[in-house]
Amino acid sequence: MSIPEAKQYIKDFEQLGFGVFVHFGLYSLLGEGEWTYELNKWDYDKYRKLMDKFNPRPMIELVREIKKSGAKYITFTTRHHDGFSLYDTCGLNDYDAPHSAAGRDIVREFVDACREEDIVPFLYHTTLDWWHKDFKNDFNSYLKYLRDSVEILCTRYGKIGGLWFDGNWSKTGEGDVWQEDELYALIRKYQPDAMIINNTGLTKLGELGHPEIDAVTCERGNASPIKRERMKKYITGEVCDSINNFWGVADDYDIKSPKVLIESLSNTRSAGLNYLINVGPCGDGSLDNMSKAILETMGKWMDKYGEAIYNGRPFWRSDVASNFVLKAEDAAYFFCFKLRFSANENAIIDGDKWAGEFEFKGFGLDVENIRWMDNGETLEFKKTDSGLKINFTPYRYGSDHVVRVAKGDLKNI
Repeated sequence: MSIPEAKQYIKDFEQLGFGVFVHFGLYSLLGEGEWTYELNKWDYDKYRKLMDKFNPRPMIELVREIKKSGAKYITFTTRHHDGFSLYDTCGLNDYDAPHSAAGRDIVREFVDACREEDIVPFLYHTTLDWWHKDFKNDFNSYLKYLRDSVEILCTRYGKIGGLWFDGNWSKTGEGDVWQEDELYALIRKYQPDAMIINNTGLTKLGELGHPEIDAVTCERGNASPIKRERMKKYITGEVCDSINNFWGVADDYDIKSPKVLIESLSNTRSAGLNYLINVGPCGDGSLDNMSKAILETMGKWMDKYGEAIYNGRPFWRSDVASNFVLKAEDAAYFFCFKLRFSANENAIIDGDKWAGEFEFKGFGLDVENIRWMDNGETLEFKKTDSGLKINFTPYRYGSDHVVRVAKGDLKNI
């Protein structure tokens, strides 16, 4: 059975490969996570007074910090579940950034900063709303308010990469409960080449919620290849994860290491999905030192191997090891996990690390000139009856990139 052809804007999204999620809003001033309004039972009037303190630094500073990671796009929370909008709601309410101490449209500033730094802006927007009374009392009126809000995002900020929705899991039922047909038609009217993504939540990882969706989500989930054979259109996917246990800034020391994130990024791309890693800026819009360091470390890895992440598509995966191969038009990228170092046995513990020959059984491409992407060292290889064997040399002492990538040129291209 044939696979549907991907539309160009979906191909462009897959080419981005790696993005950064930003959860930022009034809750950032409290440092209690993005759900604090609901879970910590904040009084509405007291919470609203946070607007008097909300005056973040220029968004260009945040965008430049994120760019160091090697990410090609940023998904920014324009309105989260607390109902506060970081954009000018144009009279829909006064619970927005222009009416806060900031006195300005933060989303406008973010989008302009992305364009200045050659980053693709994506706009997150909640569908669940704890603040708006119509959400509970007159849901049809609320959905009109939601569409009017999204229309602002679609018409006032120029071309955007996509809309990322979150919250439909809060109301379920028969039929088009959220009136998604109307919402997505509105987006296609103004932003025909924008990705439409609607988070299915932790209970329905990777499920397609509506035919107009362009990418399924795997929130904090492991990536698995999408089975497109029976789909009417080409659907891609995205794994979103946070560097810690929360999405908004919090008092949280359980932080993922660059090792874990590099492995997650690599494995996500081996399944053909994009990887979206979240940071929660502080109340002034700055990143804490740990977030900065993690993004910078990811960027160092991407400087060496980013070409494979952006250009490579799934081709081959081992049944007995983590190693896999991504393929581009003119190259194959060999991802190697747990590679050992050149070291005296008294200098370092290798554990379960390895080096030497590895066979890619069933690998059917003609390759030449295989070399490490980080230093250009040529690797010996040979064809076998069952595939391809490559002699992977160990790291030199003093280096460990977690996942090391070799590039092989494809013949007859």
